Amino acid sequence: MQADAKKVLRYLKTARGQIDGIMKMIEDDRYCIDISTQLMATQGLLNRANKEILSEHMRHCVNEATQEDVREEKIEEMIKVIDKLVK
Repeated sequence: MQADAKKVLRYLKTARGQIDGIMKMIEDDRYCIDISTQLMATQGLLNRANKEILSEHMRHCVNEATQEDVREEKIEEMIKVIDKLVK
């Protein structure tokens, strides 16, 4: 993995803490909008972690693919990931 591991781990650890907080909010029967807001914040962190990983994958793995068939394979791989992201 070429991505900044410390940055990705920081995002994921923060998201894990937020999920724990969200679970506590649900157990405490907190206001739905507050729970939803925290869920969106957590999704944002996960999206940032994913963006970091995919950006570095494109900069290194896709860009450094020297053989045409390997490069095409990497491009198709990214297209599949993008398809999943936009669903």
